Amino acid sequence: METNQQIKNSKVAIQGGNGSFHEIAARKYFNGNGIEILPCITFDDIATSLKTGTSKFGVMAIENTVAGSILQNYSILKEKPVTIIGEEYLRIEQNLMALPGQSIGELKEVHSHYMAIEQCRAFFADFPQIKLVESSDTALSAKEIVDHQIHGRGAIASLLAAETYNLEVLFAGIETNKRNYTRFLIIEKETGLSGKPTDADKSSLCFSLHHQTGSLSKVLSIIAFYDINLTKIQSMPIIGKEWQYFFYIDVIFDDYLRYQQCISAISPLVEDLHVLGEYKQGIKSFVEVYKNLAS
Repeated sequence: METNQQIKNSKVAIQGGNGSFHEIAARKYFNGNGIEILPCITFDDIATSLKTGTSKFGVMAIENTVAGSILQNYSILKEKPVTIIGEEYLRIEQNLMALPGQSIGELKEVHSHYMAIEQCRAFFADFPQIKLVESSDTALSAKEIVDHQIHGRGAIASLLAAETYNLEVLFAGIETNKRNYTRFLIIEKETGLSGKPTDADKSSLCFSLHHQTGSLSKVLSIIAFYDINLTKIQSMPIIGKEWQYFFYIDVIFDDYLRYQQCISAISPLVEDLHVLGEYKQGIKSFVEVYKNLAS
């Protein structure tokens, strides 16, 4: 990982607009290092910005405790020239906001990303007059209200979005499930350099398997033998190879040498093995402090 001085003033690409949960995750991970946020429309745009050098780092959501894995982003990790250098866990709190002076009784529509809307449907069951409208991003939904001074419209977004666009929070924490967390990956352009990163105790890998009985079981047995903690496994179909899958796994290790031995041991049993990143695991404290995030 780069030093604080190297990180300072670096551009960090995120999906969505300023004030999004991606920005909160980015500022939390790079705390105190004066980063510059580069909003991107899509997750693919993040990878492109890293490849072209437009940004130094990227922040990309990979899984949510309510909605599950974001499958398209696993493909980006495998197919694009990026590597994982860290992770950040964020408690997702959804908030209803509108132009100052508006009340919920005056709202005719509320716009947000479809996932945010789904997380808040129970709240809006008490307000049948409000039409819920899907948009591309939570923060951009908030920005659009301000840009066009739209009365009678609300947005579901983060507290940072309300602060960024000077919107009034009508109701905070309107998500149904309060145990709603998202894991974000911190990525940078793949350099091809080898060697153990400082303090690395987690790794993300992907591979396919020989089409043989018990092939996955053998791999998992080897991982367990080397005292490697498997924390995540995700399968995705291989296009053009019916009923065959790519497996994406996250592992935590205490001994880097035993981790390397484990990789060597499973290599003959798998195909297309890729180490997507070796990094320090994120802290699952789930205590979020939004104050001063915009500074």
